[in-house]
Order: sequence, then structure tokens, then C-alpha cells
Amino acid sequence: MIEQQFIPQAYSNTVSQGTVSWESPSNIALIKYWGKKKDQIPENPSISFTLNACKTTTVLSYSKKEETSGFDFEVYLDGEHKPDFQPKIKTFFERVFVYLPFLKDYSFKIETSNTFPHSSGIASSASGMSALALCLMSLENQFAPEMTSEFFNKKASFLSRLGSGSACRSIEGDLIVWGENKTVKGSSDLFGVKYPYAVHENFKSYQDTILLVDKGEKQVSSTVGHNLMHGHPFAVQRFAQAHDNLAKLKPILESGDLDAFIALIESEALTLHAMMMTSMPYFILMKPNTLEVINKIWAFRKETGLNVGFTLDAGANVHVLYPKAEAEAILDFIKKELVVHCQNGQFICDEIGFGAKALTK
Repeated sequence: MIEQQFIPQAYSNTVSQGTVSWESPSNIALIKYWGKKKDQIPENPSISFTLNACKTTTVLSYSKKEETSGFDFEVYLDGEHKPDFQPKIKTFFERVFVYLPFLKDYSFKIETSNTFPHSSGIASSASGMSALALCLMSLENQFAPEMTSEFFNKKASFLSRLGSGSACRSIEGDLIVWGENKTVKGSSDLFGVKYPYAVHENFKSYQDTILLVDKGEKQVSSTVGHNLMHGHPFAVQRFAQAHDNLAKLKPILESGDLDAFIALIESEALTLHAMMMTSMPYFILMKPNTLEVINKIWAFRKETGLNVGFTLDAGANVHVLYPKAEAEAILDFIKKELVVHCQNGQFICDEIGFGAKALTK
């Protein structure tokens, strides 16, 4: 499917005002995407677990304007007016206007809230932009009620990508692939697709305990970090490695090989941060407590043989990943040994989720 198929024909219905609401989850990449081309196209494929508890709820209120002019919207986070969010939303509206031509016909109020700290490396842009895209799709669905659910999800993922690349992986679950590659049939640079192959029982109900090592705003945004891959001395090798690792992951997911899974996802996490440390200018998003946590996980795994591993997003927080069958012992270890390294002792117990939910349509 090419971009032109997301450009609507004349709508069959009209709507004057109303409200729609969605909750959309964050996701955590196992194979990392770092570096993008024009129009939010990824330099390499990625695959992610959709999360369950870490999510954004967005309420979109809209009313028809008397005259069509520019974009008219206000953004609120946890009830507080956020003018500093305006530029990002305006850029998003400009990118998607050709696909949602009604955007200049309405005044919008966007009210959003997260179950986790904003801008701390838990992909708040992924859940936030996907929730907004889904709300806009619900509005478009009222104009075009003949739309199929498959097309709805695909276009929502496509639009989400234009707001935040990883947001296209938050529409559905439980494993989502984004970026064209030879391993996954039907994969696309334009939207996320559900992983279509066999997945072993070991990876069902997989747990993700997120250790909030540092809840502060990142010193370097993901957008800036992605751009630093242009001209990066190791970029070409990294993009090839991601393709190779996705190919290696397929038999791991099918066989349930937890040792190989942990080795691959931990390597991917450290490679992501290695790209940050070797860009120009270079930067480090890990904190001393990030390293303390990683070393304790390694020591505990060696001592007990339990299948606990970690991954990192573009931030200091640590996602501790483990099968549900071993949750009791590993969660006890987390509480006794790792929580001490969290800011104010805060952590989030999460697990694989199955995508966004409409609260109202």
C-alpha cells in the first residue's frame, strides 16, 4: 500500500462537534530503530513488545469552525495548558493534512495524560502521538463509516509514524515490526505490522518491570539523536546489524530459546547507547545507577540461572524483562536489590499488551 491510498476521497457524512477518546500504550523495542530518513522513514527495521500499563489517554474535543483557516488547537497535559507542546502538534498536523483534510475545518481541544513520567525515556511520544492519531481516525471514521477496521488501524499507524516514528508500533500488539526487511513478509517503512510468525509460549505474557532510574527530561531528545546518525562513522554497520539481528530473532521467538533472546536484546540495548556515545557530538543518557542495575542483573542471572535480562530505550531507565513463569523470584530480586537505584524508589510493573483501546468513538 502506498501513501496515496491514505488520501481520502469525498466524505459521505458531516459532523459539527463532538468528543472522542483513546488510550494507547507505549512500546519497548527489542531490535532498536536509531536513525531516520526524510518523512519519518526508518534507516533500519525494528520490532517491539507492546506494553500494557504504560499508556497515554487522550480526549479530543472538536467543533466546526465558521470559516476554514489555519490549524486551531489547544493542548493540555494532566489538566495543565501546555503551549510548549504546540509546535510539535502543529508540525504533525502539517505532515498529515493531506491525509486528513478536515483538520483546518475544526477547532480542537487535546487533553492528554500519561501513566508514566513524560520525556523520561519510556516513549511518551509513541503512546501520545498514537493516541492522538487514533482520535483523529475516529473522527474521520464518522465522515467515512464504511472504513474497515483493518484500514483504520493501518492508517492510524501510518499517521502515528508522522508524529513520532516509534508511535506506529503502538496501535496493535503484542509484537509489532516496523521497517521494510526480508525477514518479515508484508513489513513496511510506512506503518507497523503485527509479527506474523510462530511465537513460543515462553514469550507470551512476558513481563517488563521498568526501573525509573531518572525521571528527568533527557539532555538530548530522540529527534536530535536520530539526526546524529547522519554521517555517523558506524551507521552503515549498525543498520546492517539490525537487519541481521531481526533475522536471528525469528528462530529464537519460535523455539523459545531464552538464553539467546536475552543475549540478543541486551546487545541491541547496549549498541543503541554505543551509537549515542560515538556520534558527534557525543552524549550519554545512561546514569551511574543504570550501570549498577545492569551489573546486578548480570550477577543475579549468573548466580541463579533465572532468565532475567534488560533492555534500554533512549534514556536512563532500565526495562527488566523476564518470563511470567519466573516472575515471583525475579520480582523479589528487583524489590530487594534494584529498586534502591530508582529515583524515589519508583518503578512500574508492566507486561506485554495488545494495543490501543477506544474509550469513546
